[in-house]
Amino acid sequence: MFASVKRIVFRKFKEAETKLHELNYLFWECTTRCNLNCLHCGSDCLKDSSFKDMPLGDFLPALDTIESPPKNFTVVLTGGEPLLRKDIELCGREIRKRGMRWSMVSNGYLYDEQKHISLLNAGLGALTISLDGLEDSHNWLRNNKNSFVKVDNAIGLAASSSRLNFDVVTCVNKRNFHELPEIYDYLISKGVKAWRLFTIVPIGRAKSNQDLILSGNEFIGLMDFIKDKRKDKSIDIKFSCEGYVGEYELNVRDSFFFCRAGINIGSILIDGSISACPNIDRSFSQGSIYRDNFYEIWQTKYQPFRDRTWTKKGKCANCKDYRECQGNGFHYWHGEKNNALVCHKELIEQAKYVRNAKS
Repeated sequence: MFASVKRIVFRKFKEAETKLHELNYLFWECTTRCNLNCLHCGSDCLKDSSFKDMPLGDFLPALDTIESPPKNFTVVLTGGEPLLRKDIELCGREIRKRGMRWSMVSNGYLYDEQKHISLLNAGLGALTISLDGLEDSHNWLRNNKNSFVKVDNAIGLAASSSRLNFDVVTCVNKRNFHELPEIYDYLISKGVKAWRLFTIVPIGRAKSNQDLILSGNEFIGLMDFIKDKRKDKSIDIKFSCEGYVGEYELNVRDSFFFCRAGINIGSILIDGSISACPNIDRSFSQGSIYRDNFYEIWQTKYQPFRDRTWTKKGKCANCKDYRECQGNGFHYWHGEKNNALVCHKELIEQAKYVRNAKS
């Protein structure tokens, strides 16, 4: 009964947030160059990208269109690998000059002590670093034999800074699934306070690699692992906001599933396109900073994100949990958009049905 009341209250909260659509996070895809060649890359970034890095002078005028940003407004520099930009500190300082926070998502390969200090001096407030297993499995996924050594050093540096809001993200796949308890112990030993886990979207390079995609039983194992470790409270561990997980809601994250793409989260992509999360299909772009006022677009467009009734089709059409899920994470709608690529709830229920049938 109590859970039902909480669901109703959260529905009202989502409706209010959607109506207000306050912009809290702006992702800037500042480069699509990358120094790694990861097996799971959804954007299929290359060392020599077909796009040049977006000039800071192109991005700042779009940023300046934002009227009275909220106190918690944050610009997130992402890529590609943002640290390949030689002007990354200048980018951060210009964002701070505007009274805005800035953060970064990195693979950690170039994050050494000198870079750590220079980024902090440029006002870096939050940092996310990817760790995808113990040494062999991380290097396998990152397709680089030195990647783990580099990221181990980066994690130690980032965790040592009390002023940095730092977390580690892990792409859970078949290779690292059984290592999760050891990764957990490793992160605690490094002083990491927050750990987010997510699964791999079958797009880009991951589309045809079955070593990357968890089975239903493995996904349930992931949910049970997170649920169990959250009781310990040694580290703030949670499943990412990637999708609705049915019976595991509230057991694997702090609140019910809420895909905030286009509701609180916007993005400016490498070619100037205006969208929400960078992993969302490019066909959902709402305009371009080279011909549109970014903040006007944020206020007046984004209809597919804020009214998702169009997703009520295919397997979603008759789902009893549709009001909670609303078509799952927006990044799962690709191509013809006839159906979400992944349904976590269905994955869980089918695996449990098979288990029960066998027993």
